[in-house]
Amino acid sequence: MGLHFHRNDDGTTTGRNDANGFTVTHAEEEEVKRQLYEDAGWEYTPPPAPVTPGHHRFCLVHEEDPGCGVEDESYAGLRVRPPEGCVPADHGHFALECERPGKTLLDAVAGTVAEVRRDHGVVMNSLGVEKPGEWFDAGTRNGYAAEVVAHLVLMAAHRSRLLGYGRKDLVRLLDATGIE
Repeated sequence: MGLHFHRNDDGTTTGRNDANGFTVTHAEEEEVKRQLYEDAGWEYTPPPAPVTPGHHRFCLVHEEDPGCGVEDESYAGLRVRPPEGCVPADHGHFALECERPGKTLLDAVAGTVAEVRRDHGVVMNSLGVEKPGEWFDAGTRNGYAAEVVAHLVLMAAHRSRLLGYGRKDLVRLLDATGIE
């Protein structure tokens, strides 16, 4: 069974359950999702309340060592004293579910990554995005698209370090793109 969602040109969202052909269109995307889940017999969980202005919600994951579980001693300090606004979580790896201040999502992520590294010696290297090539809301600076960007930058930094590249190498590459 597959549930599919499509944003229409008029701002509405259409959802379809391929198993039985049930289709619904509504102005509210969450209402479409709720009705499709109900039709499929799945439990629907509404999204969390919006964050307060100037704050961003994201999940940082430490995916460096696949054999290192959430209860590993290397995370003891983070479990006891996580950054303010973050809660330790198990996402198959050690993770921090955070709601943190920042001018942008990337600013909030960068500040949190720096704090964790400084205070605990752990470099968080992912936002847990499973399929970064699939993104929506490309025009929303602080939405899912921004999470994908932060995820890819953290992943690139981590993997570059494993290959022996340093900060200057990554900055040179970013500068070469002409990004301002």
